[in-house]
Amino acid sequence: MRTVAIIGTGNISGFHLDGYIAFPERCKIIALCDIVPEKCKAKKQKYGLDGAAVYASHTEMLNSLAGKLDLVSICMPPFCHAEIAVDCLNAGVNVLVEKPMATSLAECDVMIDAAKRNGKTLAVVAQNRFRTPIMNLKKTLDAGLIGRVLHAQIDSHWWRGHSYYDLWWRGTWEKEGGGCTLNHAVHHIDMLGWVLGLPEAVCAMLANTAHDNAEVEDLSVAVLRYAASPLTAKGALAQITSSVVHHGEEQQIIFQGETARISAPWKVTANTASPDAFPADDSVAASHIAELNTFYDALPRLNYTAHTGEIDNVLASLEGTDTLLVDGAAGRRTIELITAIYKAGASAVTVALPLSKSDPFYTAAGIVAAAPRFYQKTTSVKDFGG
Repeated sequence: MRTVAIIGTGNISGFHLDGYIAFPERCKIIALCDIVPEKCKAKKQKYGLDGAAVYASHTEMLNSLAGKLDLVSICMPPFCHAEIAVDCLNAGVNVLVEKPMATSLAECDVMIDAAKRNGKTLAVVAQNRFRTPIMNLKKTLDAGLIGRVLHAQIDSHWWRGHSYYDLWWRGTWEKEGGGCTLNHAVHHIDMLGWVLGLPEAVCAMLANTAHDNAEVEDLSVAVLRYAASPLTAKGALAQITSSVVHHGEEQQIIFQGETARISAPWKVTANTASPDAFPADDSVAASHIAELNTFYDALPRLNYTAHTGEIDNVLASLEGTDTLLVDGAAGRRTIELITAIYKAGASAVTVALPLSKSDPFYTAAGIVAAAPRFYQKTTSVKDFGG
């Protein structure tokens, strides 16, 4: 039985609470922590956590529960992820940290080092990997049924109203760490990195088109170039649109391969060439489409999905029955690609990967110093009243 604490009891914490509660025979929530203890008390009552202690400070919690705590979920704003994670790991507690892992590569490296030194697990939330369409899309790609990938298209389309950036920690480079690229597209960027790895070069443009109460971007477009690999053709390109201005929030991830196109949501199309090289209307393409649909439809569905699926995986890794799917290295890779997008957009240059520790964008301070301020943050509200 693993003992669990939640640090930060705002909106996202509910998904963690639901996840842990789904496994009562494997874990027990013994503490809730928030700088606003009233939020803890509300969650404690809502979820019937009568035995859970409430703390206003994570350090107070760690001291009080020394030797009694196995795992924490960190659900705080990005700027404090590294500090809290390192404190927990140094106290001998395993960590599941919300996305984004941190606001800089330097912070990621400090977190990874703390996990290694203390022999503890550092897991990073990437709950969309634990959705059946995404998991099975990757399995289809890994099977090589569409040949090498020539192009990938990421549409991370979200919509948020103007007041979204009024919350006290949102809308500044210092506290939120960035805009929609870091805090919304992180899900799709993680999926792209999980499938294809890091590109060799990135160019990008950043903009704030609809939120004049925030320093950060609400729209970015990036183009990535990949080197040849077993999965990608030489010079393969990917495009990432990160947005909180898209009505309808249509989201998709598309892979164009040598022999077919597949995507999530699932769709498959294929073409073969006629003698004049234009698309032919023949049975070969139809047969390949049928083959892909048959393979995909035969793949198993996940027993647990989203945050609950990831918590199942984290618990299983601690129990020694499964391999951790999203570790610190995976979380860092996502931050590296996002950092490259910010550097490319802020500097109007093509950025080569990997980034070095001497790069100004390696640290949070370097990003804060170099990032564009689209507008001044003018409002700071404590919360939105639920």
